[in-house]
Amino acid sequence: MRLSLILVGLFFNASLSFAQVPKKKYQGQGGVQEVNTSPRPIQQQYQSTFAFEDADIYISNEFDGARLNGALMKEDTLMVWITPENAPINPSPWYAFKIWSGEPKEALVKFTYQNAKHRYFPKLSHDGKNWQPLDSANYQEFNKGEADFGPNSLPQSVVIKLSLNSDTLWVAGQELQTSQHIFAWIDSLSQQSYISHADIGESRLGRPMRSVKISEAKREDKIVFVFGRQHPPEVTGWLAMKAFVETLTGDSKLAKKFRKEYTTYVVPLMNPDGADLGHWRHSAGGVDLNRDWSQFHHPETRAVRDFLRNKTAEGAKLYFGIDFHSTWDDIYYTLDSVSVTNTPGLMAEWLSSIESNIPDYEINAKGSVNATGVSKNFLFREFGAESLVYEVGDNTPRPFVQQKGEVAAEQLMRLLLDRE
Repeated sequence: MRLSLILVGLFFNASLSFAQVPKKKYQGQGGVQEVNTSPRPIQQQYQSTFAFEDADIYISNEFDGARLNGALMKEDTLMVWITPENAPINPSPWYAFKIWSGEPKEALVKFTYQNAKHRYFPKLSHDGKNWQPLDSANYQEFNKGEADFGPNSLPQSVVIKLSLNSDTLWVAGQELQTSQHIFAWIDSLSQQSYISHADIGESRLGRPMRSVKISEAKREDKIVFVFGRQHPPEVTGWLAMKAFVETLTGDSKLAKKFRKEYTTYVVPLMNPDGADLGHWRHSAGGVDLNRDWSQFHHPETRAVRDFLRNKTAEGAKLYFGIDFHSTWDDIYYTLDSVSVTNTPGLMAEWLSSIESNIPDYEINAKGSVNATGVSKNFLFREFGAESLVYEVGDNTPRPFVQQKGEVAAEQLMRLLLDRE
């Protein structure tokens, strides 16, 4: 019975296939083709605490954001199995688990994946809040070769060495940021008189689609829209968005002046179900939400669409929209240079000013309006907004992530005010 519990979920669908992505060149937003985004089934993750009493090791996925589909002791190594919510899927496997031992000891943990390669370098925490990367001396890669996705060479599997004791050790691909973390952040922001929040809808499983309003304007006629976390593991994008938004809400003269002219709306967690269920990429509807911005088969994208339509129907104009993501390296996916928006020339000025205000920084930008199902093209197509998807590198140093978010917000405020 114990063995069957431990192995449940290891082989739930041996025929899963992954989307074929060119191996030699990273295509990104410019190469996105429209796909059918009708809802598809997902495989619910079996949650349990797996006890290996002979080895005195315990490992658990019983918390929001966890991803651990099976575990097995093989000699002196704990084998953990990571599978996606469904397939085909972008092969970017998320993992998160808790592990401990009755007595102090060192343990080897080997990650294995179904038709995917290891992507995220492990982060450790003793409280689920404060995180540090694993010491690289305790990290070993196996069968490293050409990546299935992205420009980097990735290992087929990895083994990490952990120091365990009776205190819980959290292990995750990135800092754990679930709906609980993000909604608590929203509550803290809303202590300011010029910040409020409201639910604009619900996810497929009934979680709130929460928006934040930042404004001291007498009339709500000029809007900036900020959103992110369509893909659950993309935490560096969330960290950049957090710094961006906190700069807009700050006490600087620039921020105070900006809030008197522009109203900013923020939806920081577009995929609360996926974030809490520990998904690799998809929503509870089984699809990539950032392909659903023309078909609107899912309540998450519909909630944002209807919210913005209502605002513009009331006389407001959407000037700028930014959707925060994460990928291998920092990149800005913009509209093409000939698209005529509500703020002509703003994007080029903004990117140039970011580059000028960060020493030794070179902007990597790609423009396209061909990917009709993605967010930036919806914002342009329906509202004429200057818009982009801002991707932040998985391993970009966190202080630099924050710096870029802050500078991006400062320069956007300055440029929009200069156009008044």
